[in-house]
Order: sequence, then C-alpha cells, then structure tokens
Amino acid sequence: MNKDLIAIFEYLEREKGIKRELVTEAIEESLRAAARKSISGASNVTVKIHPRTGDIQVFSEKEIVDDVEVPAQEISLLDAREIDPDCDIGQFIDVVTTPKDFGRIAAQKARQIISQKLRSAERGVIYEEYRHRINELISGTVKRFVRGSNAVIDLGKVEAMMPTRQYPKTEKYNIGDRVLAVLLDVQDTENGGAEVILSRSDPEFVKQLMIQEVPEVADGTVVIDKIVRDAGYRTKLTVRSTDLKVDPVGACVGMRGTRVKNVIRELNNEKIDIIPFAQDPIELLQNALSPIEIRKVSLSEDERTISIVVDDDDFAAVIGKKGMNARLNSQLIGYELEVQRMHDYNMTTALQRSELAESDDPSLDEPLSGIDGVHSMIFQHLQAEGYTTIRSLLLASTEQLAKTPGISIEMADKILEQIRKQRI
Repeated sequence: MNKDLIAIFEYLEREKGIKRELVTEAIEESLRAAARKSISGASNVTVKIHPRTGDIQVFSEKEIVDDVEVPAQEISLLDAREIDPDCDIGQFIDVVTTPKDFGRIAAQKARQIISQKLRSAERGVIYEEYRHRINELISGTVKRFVRGSNAVIDLGKVEAMMPTRQYPKTEKYNIGDRVLAVLLDVQDTENGGAEVILSRSDPEFVKQLMIQEVPEVADGTVVIDKIVRDAGYRTKLTVRSTDLKVDPVGACVGMRGTRVKNVIRELNNEKIDIIPFAQDPIELLQNALSPIEIRKVSLSEDERTISIVVDDDDFAAVIGKKGMNARLNSQLIGYELEVQRMHDYNMTTALQRSELAESDDPSLDEPLSGIDGVHSMIFQHLQAEGYTTIRSLLLASTEQLAKTPGISIEMADKILEQIRKQRI
C-alpha cells in the first residue's frame, strides 16, 4: 500500500472537496509521461492507480509473436498466455512493466504536472461551489496576510482573498478574527487556479446587509435604487417603496432604529444616510441634504452640473469633512455639485449688478412698461418709488426694494436676480 498517496487522496477529498477519482486521473496522466521516459522503446504506456490502496502499476502494450526481436514492444506466445490463456499470435496484450525505481522517478518528474492538474481540479471545485454565490454574504476566518495587508480568509474548503482595497482603511484585522464579507468575484489566477474575492468596502456589502436586516427589502417591497459609499466613513442610499402603505425610510430604519443600528454595528459605526428616492435630481439632492434648505439652485444639463446656494451656517455640513458629503451627494444624483455660501453669492451678484448698472448701455435707461412675474399694481408701487428703469433697479439693494409696498425680501431678490440673468 502506498501510504503517501492515500494520505494525499484523503487530504484533498476532505479539506479541498476534490473527488478521489479526479485526483487519481490527474496523477495517472502525469505519471504516464514519466513512464514513457522510464521504459525505453515501450509503446502505448498506461498507468493505473488503485484509489483505495494507492498502488501504482505501469502497463505497456506488446504484440504477441513467435520470435521476440524487440522486447520493449513484443512478447512471446508462451509468456502472453500466462497473462491471458486465450490470446493468440498477432494480438496485442497489456503487460505490467512497472520499473523497480519508478515510484521515486515518477514523483520527481511528475510533480509539476500533478500540481498543475490538481490546481485545475481545485479551480473546478471553487467555480462549482462559489460561482452562483456572487453578491452573497460569506463568513470566514483571517488565516494570514500576503503581499502587504491583503487578507487570506479561510472559508473551510477553500481560501478566499480580501485585497487591501476591498476593506475600509479604518478596519484592522488579526489572524483568527471572524470576518463577514460579500463574495465579489471568482477570478482565474496566473498559475491556473481560481480565487474567491471578498469585499467589505463595496457598496454591495451594505446592500446585502440591508437585505439581511430588512424583510421589506428582501421581498422587494422596498427597493434600494442606488448606494454610494466612502467605506469606513459614510454610506448614502436611496430607497423607494412599491407599496404606497409602506414608508421605505421607516422600514429600513426600523422601530427605534434597531434595523439600521445592526447594519451600522457590522460596519463598525460607519454613518448611513437613508434617503427617499426621487427621479428629479434637484428633488433628490434636497432629500439628501434635508433638513438643510437649498436657497438657490441652478442646473446645467450640458455640463451635468448643479450649482446650489445655502445659508452660511449650513455650508460646512453640505461640504462635509474633506469634501466627502458633497462628493457622495454628487455621485448620488449623477451631477457635478457646486456649493456656495449665501454671503459669497450675495456679494458676487451685487458686484455683477453694480457693473451692469455702470455700463453705457442706453437700453438700461429706457422706461419700463412692466416686469415679468410682477403684478401690475406692485409694478405701479415700484414706479411710485422711482424704480422706472432697469438701471434704477440694478442700483437698488434687496432691502431697499423690500420697502416698496407689497414686496417682500424674497420677491425683491427674485426681481433683481431675474434682471441680472437677463442682462448677463
């Protein structure tokens, strides 16, 4: 009995999930090449390995002849009938020709081929086991680290890789730690094997955690439309309901926040913003910034840009630490986001109005017959206050215009903004 081979069979079958038949076929094929080199002149060499005992036998096909001239390829009728009593001249018979030192020679020459075949068999097992589990949550144990801080995760039958870029910078692991991650991909490796790739930083990880914690997401009543993430720091996701009776945000948060707290705990206290979905990008942006109010907004489809103005006190919160909040909101709405303080905006627009008012354009001094969006009675009040031309309006401040009966600060600002845009 070849105890070494039996030990290999049992290990690969138990630990790697590779069937014994696949292993024996791989080794037989690799030993065949070694046997051809070991038995000079032999033809049609075959190798058989007993799957239970591990015994190796090498056979070479020989022709039955009267006179043996080439021993490596021919056998006498007398010798052949000791193997098969019914054989006859001209037939071919398989003869055991295992060299005495074949075990050592075979192991030496076939090591590389065996390794390659076993990697291929292991790859087949990995593909069969994991290719249908993409985006599924998988738990494993940190086994070691390779090439820096790339973590090798023991999943039982196979080892998975969690590259450094696939887990947040805020997370540190030790050998033996339990890790929950999403199965991101199954990739071919350079040496002919397959590798399971896990991730804790991909947005899909958050989605799968939400599916696990929120039954309404799992059954499709609540739909997660988009997730953007700065792993380890903040995640923003938009949700909508397919049932008018179900509040999508409330369902995800859970009673007293229990559902979302479980997700946050798994993400090591990463902040999560759950936002009502809206088709309109401006409405979606307002939902994302709530309760902060957007004071002014401008959308450019050509440049895919949305410019907003917010109160000075809200500016820091809209931008976020190192611009993270603005960057994530930009990814969420699909537009480049430009944010300006109200103070800076007022200074800029006041300067532009002043420059327009000081220009030599004669049309600025032509009498006004009306202003778009302003009621005729209010327009009469403006005329009574001396605002009869565009230049006179441009030279006024919002506070001065708001002193006119029937005009609020908001309306005054709207009038000046409309004139400024028309003249730029």
